[in-house]
Amino acid sequence: MSGTAVWDAELLTRLQSVSFPTIGHFLEDGFLDSGIRSMLENVHLVGRAVTVRVAGADAFATNRGLALLGPGDVLVIETGGDMRHAPVGAVTTCAAQTAGAAGIVVDGVVTDLVELREAGLPVFARGTSVLTTKRQADPGSAVNVPVVCGGVSVNPGDVVMADDNGVLVLTPEAAAAIVDRALASDAAEPGILARIRSGEAIASVLPVE
Repeated sequence: MSGTAVWDAELLTRLQSVSFPTIGHFLEDGFLDSGIRSMLENVHLVGRAVTVRVAGADAFATNRGLALLGPGDVLVIETGGDMRHAPVGAVTTCAAQTAGAAGIVVDGVVTDLVELREAGLPVFARGTSVLTTKRQADPGSAVNVPVVCGGVSVNPGDVVMADDNGVLVLTPEAAAAIVDRALASDAAEPGILARIRSGEAIASVLPVE
C-alpha cells in the first residue's frame, strides 16, 4: 500500500473533520472530474483506495476488487471510458458494505439506484444504466494497479475523500501535508461568516486583490 507510514488512525480522524472544498483553496490537483457525483445525499467519507481497471465489460474484475476490500477501503473503478455498462449494482454494493468499505467511486455508470440508496453506502458515479457488465474475463482488466479515474491517477492506498460536492484523491503524504491548513481555514470560517452577516464591508473581510 502506498504511503502506509503516514496513513494512520490520527490522520484519518483529522481528514474526516475537514470540509473537503476547503482543500480546493490550497491545491489544484487530485480533484476528480465534476461529472462524478454522489448517488446519495449527505455523504462524507475518507478511505484507502483499492483500485480496479474494468476492460471489455468484464464483471469478474470488479468481483476481484471486492475480494480485496477491508474496513475503511474505497473501491475505485476505471472503466476505460465505458459509459454504457454498469460495473456496480445492488450485489456489488452489498459485498463492499459487508466488507466494511467506506464507499465506491466509478468513472462510469452504476445500476440499481433505489437499492444503492436504501443500502446507504456512499457510491459516486457519472450516472445510471440498466445495462450491466458481463460474466466474461478480459485480459485488459486488472486489480490493485494504478488507474485513472475522473482524469486523476489513483494508486492503491491513496487517500480518497468524497462528499456531495465531489471526489478528491491524494497520496497519504499529500493529505498529511495539507490537513492542518485545511482545519485552520475551517476553524476561521464561522468568524468570517459572522462578520459578513453583521454588515461589515466585504473589502475588509475578504481579500479583493
